[in-house]
Amino acid sequence: MTEVKMKPKGPRARIRAVVKKAEPRMEPTIAAKQDRSIQIQNILQNLRKKEKNRIIESALLKYYEAEELKPYQAELIKLQRHVEKTGKKLIILFDGRDASGKGGTIRRVTRYMNEKRYRVVVLGKPNEDQATELHMKRYIEHFPHAGEIVLFDRSWYNRAMVEPVMGFCSRRQYQQFMNKVISYEENFIADGKTTLLKLYFSVSKEEQARRFERRKNDPLRQWKLSEVDLQAQELWDEFTKKKFRLLQKTHTKMLPWYIIRSDDKHLARLETFKTILSTVRYIGRRRTLDFKRDPEIMIPGDKEAKIMKKNWRKYGKYD
Repeated sequence: MTEVKMKPKGPRARIRAVVKKAEPRMEPTIAAKQDRSIQIQNILQNLRKKEKNRIIESALLKYYEAEELKPYQAELIKLQRHVEKTGKKLIILFDGRDASGKGGTIRRVTRYMNEKRYRVVVLGKPNEDQATELHMKRYIEHFPHAGEIVLFDRSWYNRAMVEPVMGFCSRRQYQQFMNKVISYEENFIADGKTTLLKLYFSVSKEEQARRFERRKNDPLRQWKLSEVDLQAQELWDEFTKKKFRLLQKTHTKMLPWYIIRSDDKHLARLETFKTILSTVRYIGRRRTLDFKRDPEIMIPGDKEAKIMKKNWRKYGKYD
């Protein structure tokens, strides 16, 4: 009996038959793996030995820096347990210029903490109702309960820095805030159970520009760029003037500011840990651990104000 060969019906069927015949007989997953392997080989071949050494050194540096922080992160857990056990309240303010390393430091501080006993508060632009209320109100609503730690990624001190420079508040609102903020804070800690720690992260103009450039070119960091960021370099001197006035008016013996030099992110994080751990006494403090703070990285607010004033007299600028 003669075998009858069926021809594909229609042009689409004929095209599918030709394509199927031309396809390589290989599983897609295997092909993908081979392509990936070839790609990696090409990348490694194109990397010079010097570049490979630089990558290895960078990875090792990050590893040892992370290891250096771990003993202090363990102490932060002890501190958190003490706060919880004694029913105390700890408020930590992370303020400073854009791209000064506040967010990354907060992530290191809270990395191993009990998530149930701390909160990170990041408030956006106030809505219409909040804009008509007392400026402090929306921050007070997030204050810690007994046995809790709250970390503010930018605080009510936005009114002393960002808002007046960017025109988000009136001159009168700015003056009222500066005149009353310390009395508010004294009321916060009057119960004897609440500790308020004020940290200001200080980055140089050159380092800020470098970090902004990295954000522009890195798709994983582009979300960090904001309208304020884009104007920060142009308004550098205005922010500096507001920083000087901030330290003059709101640094007191009872409620001091601690300035953290943050061009070196790792050293800034280390000094932040030491400052937090030195603020509250807690049980089980590790005596062999170095809690001495570096005077080149952590500077009391009143000393920073004196340095800025001296620079103004000598160079005509605060930086």
